[in-house]
Amino acid sequence: MAESIELRTFTHIDRLQPQVASFVATVARGFLPLEDQAALLVEVAPGMGVNLATDAILKKTTAIPGMQIVERAFGMIEVHADDQGQVHAAGDAVLDHFGITAEQRLKPRIMSSQIITGIEGYHTMLINRMRHGDMILKGQTLYVLEVHPAGYALLATNEAEKAATIRVLEMIPFGAFGRVWLGGDEENIAQAAKAIEAVLASVTGRENLGDGKKGG
Repeated sequence: MAESIELRTFTHIDRLQPQVASFVATVARGFLPLEDQAALLVEVAPGMGVNLATDAILKKTTAIPGMQIVERAFGMIEVHADDQGQVHAAGDAVLDHFGITAEQRLKPRIMSSQIITGIEGYHTMLINRMRHGDMILKGQTLYVLEVHPAGYALLATNEAEKAATIRVLEMIPFGAFGRVWLGGDEENIAQAAKAIEAVLASVTGRENLGDGKKGG
């Protein structure tokens, strides 16, 4: 019998961008993705439900698991493949297993978006000490995003890299809220922020109050 879950994030990535793929490969404990592969990220509540999602994907497709995070409240799984058809089949396997549709996912909601121009040297040191990606340098522009639910941080980061010449500093696509840190020049960061807002606004689903609790 399929376990009842809440679908929080359900998003396909058509082509993983070079920095995003490398970032996931840096932090993932599974099988690492390559740039230009397609990917799927699913986030559910409660967190243990993600084990069933992973099982359904691996038994029905050749998609490869990269990141899997299992927390008490939320769980997420990222899978990827060269064949976009297998990635879409992975999504169908999850939906079929739980008897749900993609439209039952939460719409992403931007909780906070900040652009800081001409960042100071000591500020860059604080960021560079905690990042898993590229570094930001004094005088560059910093962009910080907080999104709910968390999994859409991956979609946002990938879209930003498609749209502009930026540096991916840090991305956290799990937990109560997702977070993204990007660096670059002012014009490119502005383009990245615009692309992020557009792609998140395009995602359909359930209305999202964005309080980080079960049910949105």
